[in-house]
Amino acid sequence: MKLKRNWAFSFVAVCLLVTSLWAAEIPSVRPETVGMSPARLEAMQARAEKMVTDKKVAGVITLVARKGKIAHFEACGYRDIEADEPMELDTIVRIFSMTKPIASVAVMILVEQGQVQLDEPVETYIPELAGLKVYAENDQDQPEPVETKRKVTVRDLLRHTSGLTYGIFGDTPVDKMYRQKNILGNRDIDEMVDRLAEIPLLHQPGTKWHYSVSTDVLGCLVERVSGQNLDAFFRENIFEPLDMKDTGFYVPPEKQDRFSQCYSPKPDGGGLAPTSYLGAEGYLRPPTFLSGGGGLVSTARDYLRFSQMLLNQGQLDSVRILEAETVEMMSRDQLPSGVSSGKGAGFGLGFSVQRQVDRTGLMRVGEYGWGGAASTFFGISPNDRTVIVILTQYMPYSDKVARVLKPMIYEAILD
Repeated sequence: MKLKRNWAFSFVAVCLLVTSLWAAEIPSVRPETVGMSPARLEAMQARAEKMVTDKKVAGVITLVARKGKIAHFEACGYRDIEADEPMELDTIVRIFSMTKPIASVAVMILVEQGQVQLDEPVETYIPELAGLKVYAENDQDQPEPVETKRKVTVRDLLRHTSGLTYGIFGDTPVDKMYRQKNILGNRDIDEMVDRLAEIPLLHQPGTKWHYSVSTDVLGCLVERVSGQNLDAFFRENIFEPLDMKDTGFYVPPEKQDRFSQCYSPKPDGGGLAPTSYLGAEGYLRPPTFLSGGGGLVSTARDYLRFSQMLLNQGQLDSVRILEAETVEMMSRDQLPSGVSSGKGAGFGLGFSVQRQVDRTGLMRVGEYGWGGAASTFFGISPNDRTVIVILTQYMPYSDKVARVLKPMIYEAILD
């Protein structure tokens, strides 16, 4: 009898332990319990599977959470076509520029701590960027950089009005300078900052929205102000508190069997082939350049936890990452009057923000989010109390998956 009692006690203890672990997970429910149509979500999933069958993409993960609960979480296709390995719910993917919102949250943590001021010049925290000038041409069409009308601020970096660029999306004289100095090929962020200091800005700070390496510069700011490497700051202040257990700057050996291949169209148009751009090898060891603008890998589950924290106004379960007022400010359009990021969108402090009705159904008014170069996407719609995460691994960037699936997801909302 004593043996049976001990066994029973151990069984109950294990059950309680498992329950406590499960309690930390965002619960999954039937779609109708959170006001969504199962049939419409099934139709959306069928479209995702058809895109795989038609070889538009190798694999797709779709995750929809509403009212704090998961209404849909499915994977289809392959994470590795050649090895016949399926895309699964816990597959690890490159999220590229979906790193930017995480880096922006890191900056706002420092703002809340009083260590960073949004309207302070960036050079206050990164002295190498003092004295930046703006590209101009004189009467002889020769470059003649001019003084800035005001300093580049932290707010400019967060909303991409800094005057910096990327060097790969345009062919302006400034973009050419970025390519000549190999701005995206640095050993570390300090080297990037040193090179940026030698190149004029594309436009006057605060006058235009232009997608850029601004968030990488913010990563440098986080390191300088906090005294920590960016990976350590992310881990201690965001990943561990939110239990984002598979998110980081590389994939450790014990998780590499879950890491997805990345695909591009074959030159002859006959299906997909592994892309030669930033393949798996670059993510299998700790990098020297911790890119706040695009360096992370993650999973749908982890990115939902980050997104749900934002939708919950800075808190997930009993963990608070940001104050509600901070999230409200970040998710509100911060662009100056007359400035737009295009297609009816504004930009907050780290996210695109939809200003007006999108007739395609792709974006909802008030929705904020962003995508990544491997055709990943997330969107948070406060009015619908909904988070959408769509992950694939397809380059060059395409919104074709989100453009097909997202409107179907919103059409599944019944209340």
